[in-house]
Amino acid sequence: MSLEARIAGLEALEAIRLLKHRYFNACDLKDVEAIRDCFAEGRIAIDYGPVGTFQERDSFVALYQSLACNERVIDLHHGANPEIELAGEGEAVGRWALYYFNLDAETGATRQLGGIYRDRYRRIDGRWKIVETVFRAHSMVEGSSLSPSPSP
Repeated sequence: MSLEARIAGLEALEAIRLLKHRYFNACDLKDVEAIRDCFAEGRIAIDYGPVGTFQERDSFVALYQSLACNERVIDLHHGANPEIELAGEGEAVGRWALYYFNLDAETGATRQLGGIYRDRYRRIDGRWKIVETVFRAHSMVEGSSLSPSPSP
């Protein structure tokens, strides 16, 4: 493999890593346009289990906006351990671990979630986009961050 091809492969892997990190950050910042931009236009596959399945990005973004885009919802998405493989010209697959923390700022209810994303990516007009993503949780802990005050 030529040096140019190896460099192009490394650049593609880094661009895909940045895409997924941009997605996680956009979710935490409630930046719905940035979330939308992480996914390809047209028919795609989003399967988030109990949250829902979607065949295009706008229906997913609309649900996300209705559930998460308010002041009481505080989310932290931490993606780690990426395994990304280039699968041909302009195609790639990846697996990511997710640690997710959610706080309801009004009630103090918390949720911690661990799971795995399996993604497919495609380079479209020179930019990598998510064309398929499946998330499966493998652990969840729910609780409350508020503790009762001691009585005098």
